[in-house]
Amino acid sequence: MRGPAGQPQADGGRMTDNIAKFTQGSTMRHVVVMTLTGSLGLSFMFLVDFLALWWVSQLGDETLISAIGFAGTIQFFVVSIAIGMMIAAVALVSRALGQRDADRARRLASASLIYSVAAQLVIAALVWVFRHEILAMSGASGEVAEIGAKFLAISLPSLPMIALGMGASAILRAHGDAWRSMLVTTSGGLVALVVDPLLIVWADMGVEGAGLAIVISRAVMAAIGFYWVAMARGMLSRPTGADLKLYALPFLGIALPAVATQVSTPFGNWVLVRAMAEHGDSAVAGLGVVARLQILAFGGIFALSGAIGGIIGQNHGAGLNDRVRQAYTDALKFCAVYTAVVWGIMVLASDWISAGFNLTPDGAEVVHAFTYVVAGSFVFTGALFVSNAAFNNLGRPLWATASNWFRDGILMAPFAFVLGMWAGAEGVVWAQGLANVVAGTIAALAGWRLVSRLRNRTTTATTTGPATAKPA
Repeated sequence: MRGPAGQPQADGGRMTDNIAKFTQGSTMRHVVVMTLTGSLGLSFMFLVDFLALWWVSQLGDETLISAIGFAGTIQFFVVSIAIGMMIAAVALVSRALGQRDADRARRLASASLIYSVAAQLVIAALVWVFRHEILAMSGASGEVAEIGAKFLAISLPSLPMIALGMGASAILRAHGDAWRSMLVTTSGGLVALVVDPLLIVWADMGVEGAGLAIVISRAVMAAIGFYWVAMARGMLSRPTGADLKLYALPFLGIALPAVATQVSTPFGNWVLVRAMAEHGDSAVAGLGVVARLQILAFGGIFALSGAIGGIIGQNHGAGLNDRVRQAYTDALKFCAVYTAVVWGIMVLASDWISAGFNLTPDGAEVVHAFTYVVAGSFVFTGALFVSNAAFNNLGRPLWATASNWFRDGILMAPFAFVLGMWAGAEGVVWAQGLANVVAGTIAALAGWRLVSRLRNRTTTATTTGPATAKPA
């Protein structure tokens, strides 16, 4: 159906005329709402892994914690590929919505989900086949390697489910449906609250129970996400071969650099694990707790790229580049406040965290190094992710790739091994903070340079309909 001035409108009454909601109202409000809801959703999604590790730690065997730490690092690599594809979906769908083309947004959403699920299916199968070799390359050996392989064998087949759930959440977020987007990803964590203790402790399944709990929680997230996107909200169209062919190159043009950007973080984590393996299983167990703790506690930082991507994409698509600049600035302010609050809480809770996971003194030292020092560097991690959102949605995805790999591929290894030799296991953790500061500062300056050069293509932002474009 076409609206005034030939603008495409939604059909069926399930999408309103005001499909580009981020082009109106306070940009700070949009940043806060989308990031906090995205944060809660992302944190609950990774709460599944956090709870699994915590319940396993209650069995009193630090070898199990170390094994899941190795396996979790490997699995995070594959999940990061899904996150990169999610970013591409947000960029394309939100841009179509900013241009008032709801039909193209639906077709892009359907194609994006198919691409993401298919990619996860292939990659998960490859990792499953070579899981023993990958664990050995990561520094795992003996009983730790065998337990890690067992955990991966159970949990890896669920990765296409997480791709479907995360993709559905991304589509909802691109439409500005923060509430449902959040509920899709929180559903997995809520399920884990129940099934983790039942399977790991009550059924005495240990690591096998942890893997099965992850599968169940991801299946629930996928089912809820698909229902809301496809059935309840009408945000998908029936997929066709023509659409899959038509949108493959535009999707890959954003997805490949975004995936390359996203996998840099698990690669950096892998470097840290490899460097930490030199200091014993207890130190690796401590790093395993830190890896899950930082994702859970700093969910707002990790959610930034996806959360503000829709805001930047809609406003840029509508030509409202003053609002793009304001959103970028507001997101950096949000980073500073969020990090300060979380860092203070983590300092106060540091001893409780170590005791709660039954860590030995060596593992506890790793946790303290993170909570007392490195947690503060996440303001620079946030600046890096805000810049990535700008790069991905403003036609410079390779800039995001270069920024992340500068941190994780160039800085992380020399910092981790040199500081590890100088200060032991704590030095490996400090290396992460130092890399965050250097890379985040450079990326933030590059991002500001990009958005500050944008020119508006509109006279004013209206409150009742689409902006009217004019030549720049």
